Amino acid sequence: MRKLKSIWVSFFAGLLLLTGCVTVVPDAPVVVNGYAGYLEKIALPQGSKIYIAIIDINTPGAIISQKSFDIARAPVPFKFIFPAEAIDKSVDYGVVAMITYQGKVIFQTYDKFEVINNDKFTTEVLMKQVN
Repeated sequence: MRKLKSIWVSFFAGLLLLTGCVTVVPDAPVVVNGYAGYLEKIALPQGSKIYIAIIDINTPGAIISQKSFDIARAPVPFKFIFPAEAIDKSVDYGVVAMITYQGKVIFQTYDKFEVINNDKFTTEVLMKQVN
């Protein structure tokens, strides 16, 4: 009987210790996604390339993250994933894009599409033809 009592005391002591454990759950990553396209009814020439970037709107030339790849048509889906701790609440983040062909810009954004700190994580980026 004494042995059984000792087992139960040990079990409950262990259980009590486990309830004091804290599980740390990392913050979910920040995901920005959407589409980049244009309204003109123009087919892209073969060999076109798109550049999509997350920028600091208030700091000229400050690119936070950028992707580029060959494309055949638009709109083009995009997705950026950032660790939560990498996001600065004082930065105004925006998405910009451009399409190039043979090194020349043929479409680009003229507006900055704000994301993240305005609680918007999905956006449609609209480019206009460069004349």
